[in-house]
Amino acid sequence: MLRPLRLADAAELHRLVNDWNVVRGLARLPYPYPRALADEWIASTAIELAAGRAFHLAITGKEDGREILVGAVGLRLEGIGAADLGYWVGRPYWGHGVATEAAGRLSRWALANLPIERLTARVATDNTASAEVLRRIGFRPTGTAVEPFLSRGAAQEVLLFEATREDLFGALTASSAMVAASEASGPAASRPLVLVAAAALVDTDGRVLLARRPEGKPMAGLWEFPGGKVQPGETPESALLRELKEELGIDVAAACLAPFTFASHAYEAFNLLMPLYLCRRWRGTPSPQERQRLAWVRPDRLTDYPTPPADKPLVVMLRDFLV
Repeated sequence: MLRPLRLADAAELHRLVNDWNVVRGLARLPYPYPRALADEWIASTAIELAAGRAFHLAITGKEDGREILVGAVGLRLEGIGAADLGYWVGRPYWGHGVATEAAGRLSRWALANLPIERLTARVATDNTASAEVLRRIGFRPTGTAVEPFLSRGAAQEVLLFEATREDLFGALTASSAMVAASEASGPAASRPLVLVAAAALVDTDGRVLLARRPEGKPMAGLWEFPGGKVQPGETPESALLRELKEELGIDVAAACLAPFTFASHAYEAFNLLMPLYLCRRWRGTPSPQERQRLAWVRPDRLTDYPTPPADKPLVVMLRDFLV
């Protein structure tokens, strides 16, 4: 389990991290690690968590029915659109896959829920276990650097890693449900056409509804117009009515869908064609049915929300039309 650190964790945290085999891999911690520093650091994590600047969490487990501290994992927002990942696990719990599970879980949550586009991480070149954890999660090596290590009292060469949504959630692909089988050959067959219908729901205040793709889906964390793929035998309108019911729990009449514009975008695995409809009337209150987040956005703020590549031209056209 991951949870915020508590002052009651300080004694056990100090016992686990004040171990040369653990702290030698942590650039910002001294060795020996003073007991009072554990209290100070835990108190600072609560302040940073409340401010949204960093997310340092305890890794805990269960032993004989009681909670035990296993290690810590954290993210610190670095500049615009990026966050830096760090983690450590107490030596008694090495070899159990704890670091991979905890760091991977926090990384996927971050890309799906924080205003970031990429994650970075760094490990000492002689810390092969930590480097392997990053590779298993989906991080890519991007180079090397030299950084001071308080624990070692000297500079140390480090491996630099990076991960994006595509690295952790996978690239957007054309599944068999999205395209009909084809016997065609040549370049066209290698990049099939996928038809997706989307709706810009506009409320009485002129705001537009955007939905954030949930963790686990390709491009998680990006905002898009509600809608989805057109199934075989469906029209774009009938598919959109079905998707709005499934995604938002609302009922829409076909007569309330007004064709607005369309997007055509070439992804690596397929070509996407997406008609966008305007809708100002529906029955029910839009609410998330598939773990997605919703936001009612003023037209002049639409471009503040990161969207998939195919949605970008639609957002600009819609903003200019409604403003």
